[in-house]
Amino acid sequence: MALGHRARRCRYHGLSKTHVQHAMTAIAVNIERLTGQDPRDTIYRPRRPTALQQYLESHDFPRPLRWRQGK
Repeated sequence: MALGHRARRCRYHGLSKTHVQHAMTAIAVNIERLTGQDPRDTIYRPRRPTALQQYLESHDFPRPLRWRQGK
């Protein structure tokens, strides 16, 4: 994938310009991935709780709603 976007060598000199090129390449890759997706295949499925979340639930610790509850 990196070779398809010619990311092996940077076109610009300097850290700030290089960073901008890398960010723009990442945006382009993500746009290509999104346009190639079929909308019917994107069914949201929440992840299973992590070991920490299971521990907190088993010991009756409250947890915020934002923790992987699909909201």
